Amino acid sequence: MLQQLMTAPGIIDFRKVSRPRPGPGQVVIKVMRIGICGSDIHVYHGTHPFTHYPVTQGHEVSGEISEVGKDITNFHIGQSVTIQPQVVCGKCYLCRHGKYNLCEDLKVMGFQTTGAASEYFAIDANWVTPLLDGMTPDEGAMIEPLAVAVHAIRKGGGAQDKKIVVLGAGTIGNLVAQAAKGMGAADVMITDISDWRLEKAKECGISILINSAKKDLEDEILAFFGPDKADLIVDCAGNNVTMGQAIQCARKGTKIILVAVFEDLACIDLAVTGDRELEIKGSLMYREEDYEEAIRLVNEGRVKLASLISKHFDFLDFKKAYEFIEEHGEMAMKVIVDVQN
Repeated sequence: MLQQLMTAPGIIDFRKVSRPRPGPGQVVIKVMRIGICGSDIHVYHGTHPFTHYPVTQGHEVSGEISEVGKDITNFHIGQSVTIQPQVVCGKCYLCRHGKYNLCEDLKVMGFQTTGAASEYFAIDANWVTPLLDGMTPDEGAMIEPLAVAVHAIRKGGGAQDKKIVVLGAGTIGNLVAQAAKGMGAADVMITDISDWRLEKAKECGISILINSAKKDLEDEILAFFGPDKADLIVDCAGNNVTMGQAIQCARKGTKIILVAVFEDLACIDLAVTGDRELEIKGSLMYREEDYEEAIRLVNEGRVKLASLISKHFDFLDFKKAYEFIEEHGEMAMKVIVDVQN
């Protein structure tokens, strides 16, 4: 079979390797779609701090079960699935207490271990999640980023009946806003400095759109949400400006969830944070329950994924997918590689 291999930043080759067979507790997936995310782009640029070359990418994945191990009874050949790309120790305190996304020895497929960018991929069945009948391969590949959004909302105590502000309308910010709405939020506001991305959020059903480069965010929160302001603020941009806005605009005692990755050390007003007893929490990846909720949201039509897909590329055109992202910048929301049709 063919397997993608990034041998150095910006250099993508393909090699022929043996098609995998399932070991004990494993299934083999016929890979259909692979999504490219911001972390993949960092690897392409050589700026990801925890990835070394050569590396086979692929962590946003959908496919079909092509083979099962002898001891596997809960999956069948032809079943549509997605994967959780974590590799965990299963022994540390966090793993033992169900928080395996925080494993002390966490590795992620496509970054620190081999990813699924190949025609077939063998994986422990514990990390495979079935898709519901009728879900498309594109939707299956986007469950992973949607699960990131679901996990962030849950870290904030859920969305039901809350007024929520999402800072940053990129792919994850858009999905956080959609997930919040789908999980029962009373109102959702999304902000960005890109009118194009805000229009994309509108296309996905988010109605309160604020260009924070043109309008004062605190004034807009008061205008739309009243003096009680927001119940939850989620930072999906990850810079000093947006975190500063979150702290400044938050009601006393409000939770602020950081989903984005800061590229530099943060410089934020901890005096105000302490004075207002704000809760700033990080959110990392997801767990099985987040996948299940993400699948439910898609199945019930509460989240629109197709609107976020900018373009498809054939498997052998993997490098062209990155070149498209480079060329189109903010307008390349989600690019998907078709491994097999």
